[in-house]
Amino acid sequence: MTKNNRDQDVEFIKALAELLNENDLTEISVKREYGEDDCLNVRVSKAKEIVQHVAAAPVAAAAAVAAAPAAAAAPAASNDDPASHPGAVTSPMVGTVYMQAEPGAAPFISVGATVAEGDTLLIIEAMKTMNQIPSPRSGTIKRILVEDGGAVEFGAPLVIIE
Repeated sequence: MTKNNRDQDVEFIKALAELLNENDLTEISVKREYGEDDCLNVRVSKAKEIVQHVAAAPVAAAAAVAAAPAAAAAPAASNDDPASHPGAVTSPMVGTVYMQAEPGAAPFISVGATVAEGDTLLIIEAMKTMNQIPSPRSGTIKRILVEDGGAVEFGAPLVIIE
C-alpha cells in the first residue's frame, strides 16, 4: 500500500466518524477493495448511553406505592444491576465472546475460581482479531455474565470479581 493510499484511508476513516456523529449512528462497517489481494476493512463504533423510559403507573398503583413504607421501596432501588457492581469487568469493545482458547479446551475462568491481575478472563473477537481480556485485579470470580459464542457490546459487564 502506498503512502497516498494510507493518507486517503485516514481521510476516509475520518469521514466515516463524521457520518457516525452527524447521523446519530452507533456503528459503521465498510470494506474498501483496492485490488485482488489489497483491501481495507473498517468498523467505526461508539458507545451510546441507553436511556430507558418507564411508563407512568396507574393512579391506584401509585397510591399503593405511596402508602408503602420506605423500607419496602429500598430493595426495589437496589435491583442488583451487574454493570453498577464495583467488581464488574466491562467489555472494552464490540465483538463475540469466547470462554476458552480453542473449541474443546478448558475455559479460562469459572465461578469460584481465583484469578490474579493480568490473567486472561476470556477472548473477544473483533474484526477477525482475537483480543485477550485481562483481569484488572486479583480476586474470585463471583459471576460470569456472558455466554460462550455470544455477542457483547462496548461497556457491557462481562464478569464480576470480588
